[in-house]
Amino acid sequence: MRLKIEQECPQCSAPIELDETDRVLHCPYCEVRHVLFAPDHFRFVLPQKADGREIFYAPYLRFKGNVYFCTEDQIGHRAVDVTRLGISVKGLPETLGVRPQAMRMRFLGPAESGSLLRFGLRASDIVVRAARLASGSVRARITHRAFIGETVSLIYLPLYVDGERIFDGVLSRAVTKIPGEEGFPRGLMRKDPNWSLKLTASLCPHCGWNLEGEKDSVVLLCRNCVSAWEVFKGRFRQVDLMTLPDRFGEASYLPFWRISARVRGIEIRSFADFVRVTNQPVVPKSDWENQDMRFWIPAFKVRPKIFLDLARRLTCSPDEEAKPADSFPRDNVFPVTLPGA
Repeated sequence: MRLKIEQECPQCSAPIELDETDRVLHCPYCEVRHVLFAPDHFRFVLPQKADGREIFYAPYLRFKGNVYFCTEDQIGHRAVDVTRLGISVKGLPETLGVRPQAMRMRFLGPAESGSLLRFGLRASDIVVRAARLASGSVRARITHRAFIGETVSLIYLPLYVDGERIFDGVLSRAVTKIPGEEGFPRGLMRKDPNWSLKLTASLCPHCGWNLEGEKDSVVLLCRNCVSAWEVFKGRFRQVDLMTLPDRFGEASYLPFWRISARVRGIEIRSFADFVRVTNQPVVPKSDWENQDMRFWIPAFKVRPKIFLDLARRLTCSPDEEAKPADSFPRDNVFPVTLPGA
């Protein structure tokens, strides 16, 4: 399920339709490119049809991606595409159904009339529960979970009160009675939330050159000063850029996150330690003793089984040939579409 978002071009005010995964806005009318920033997750609102009434908005968590989990003897995964209520109020719809898919949403704006109900549940609990319902529970004890999402956002459903009932502001239909003081979180209602969408020109913070990337890229590249910039918490943040040599001259370049991590319980400080502890079928070289242990994770969307296989293969290979990039290949550079954190 892909959702569509309506947004005006900040330059010429032309209407533009975006996918929910888009991070770069390219106006087909004035040709201006802007990068979309948000303090945390993107927030969208469904169009309401209750003009003249006092509106308040209930939050729903939107997660589309994969849940990876570790048991004592395997790594498994579940595909999840879920939109679930993010507050504990009895009677409100647990899901938004097909409405986010059927309707054109818009970004939540600071001038949005009405109040918001603050998201009050743990997002991880919602995703885990959805994964179990979709694919059945795992009987083995799960020791660790990781959520790698194509998209994580909040969708707000407009509601209003009429008499003693709460009405759906999209369908103008009663959904539940007003709960008692203990059941209705009036203390969580707030005006003018400290959240806003920010659009900034896709220019390199170092040299002012145009940054390159696809519309769903989370890292943009500058060919002029050979730098890479991550879209992170409302601003550009430079990330280290390295490449492996092209030995045949016809390579395609796939992006990976190279992550250094502290390992507890097992002494793994170098790549040589990793080879010995995991019993790899290779004799550690002497220079691997001084090579820090790093994990390689695909930075692009791919099926879970391939994702795990690529991560395993590259992590288990020495990376002494990776060097800081001094130029970019002109073609065959795949975009970074999965964030590093």
